[in-house]
Amino acid sequence: MTSDTRPDEGGAAAASGGRRPPGDRVVLRGDLRAAVPDATAAVVVTGLVFALLWSRMESGASDTVAVMPFMDDAGTYWMYLLSQAFGWSGLLWAWGTVILGLLLSGPRPARLPVSRQVLERWHRTTSLTTMALMFAHALMFAAELVRYETKVDWAERLWVGFADTFVPGWYDSGTGRIAIPLGQGALYLAIPLGLLFYIRHRIGANTWRRLHRFVIVVYVLSVWHTLLYGTNVWYGEWPRTVLWLLQLPVASLLLARLLRPARRSEKLGSPRRGAEASRPAWWARAAGRVVAGAVVVGLVLVVVSDRDGGRDRPTHPPATAPHEQETD
Repeated sequence: MTSDTRPDEGGAAAASGGRRPPGDRVVLRGDLRAAVPDATAAVVVTGLVFALLWSRMESGASDTVAVMPFMDDAGTYWMYLLSQAFGWSGLLWAWGTVILGLLLSGPRPARLPVSRQVLERWHRTTSLTTMALMFAHALMFAAELVRYETKVDWAERLWVGFADTFVPGWYDSGTGRIAIPLGQGALYLAIPLGLLFYIRHRIGANTWRRLHRFVIVVYVLSVWHTLLYGTNVWYGEWPRTVLWLLQLPVASLLLARLLRPARRSEKLGSPRRGAEASRPAWWARAAGRVVAGAVVVGLVLVVVSDRDGGRDRPTHPPATAPHEQETD
């Protein structure tokens, strides 16, 4: 989830076709050390979210309990609450790292609060933290499923928890049949796309740059997963509206990035006559700008109209478990 390097940045990079010299190369080990303060802050935020979710469940104000009344026991379902907490902090960190990436790769802001090098380092460390939070979110969800399947032996419980969490298409209950694969897609794309930065000297800067553009897909899948499956934003109330509202800066920066690309080759211009090979790329870039603009307009309409796809809070909420436990 690291930003594109501008073609005019760093004489060494320009001289070597966009590659850093070995002595100046950013390595994963160094960024992992630099990510310790960021990861510590993420753990603190996760703990605070967990405490909030626990207190709301204990007070009877939990939306999770409104959706699934059988979970009205924080002491029993603490792993599920911890999974939710990791999920929310992961989404927050994903939002932050995408914002940083778009600031770095889009039109250069007139004034930055810190140097560009610092912003790039923050972008890399928040990216690493985001991947860890996503994995922790999935791992705690799997642990809760293992705890839940009490009617089968441990080997089968471990398999059910693993398969429902990490095998696409395996989870077969309710909204999770769509939402879980979306989350799996985000996780399975985030890890390679984030780590490819550290081997871009091997695969080539241009190849890495093309692949890195798919990071925005990771973020879209994460938000979509949350809107479909996040019980705290299940109903059409203010938390869901706020989640939609937070997507406006992302969409606006993406639109600005597309309308004013840093590289001359990415500028839209007009398709040259006789340049048939360039026409598909021109149409793809033009379509990307139209889609990004439509997303910005759509987000504004969602927030203003208050029609955000949320469910109505039922008078008599369901009392069913997520699925029947496995039996021999």
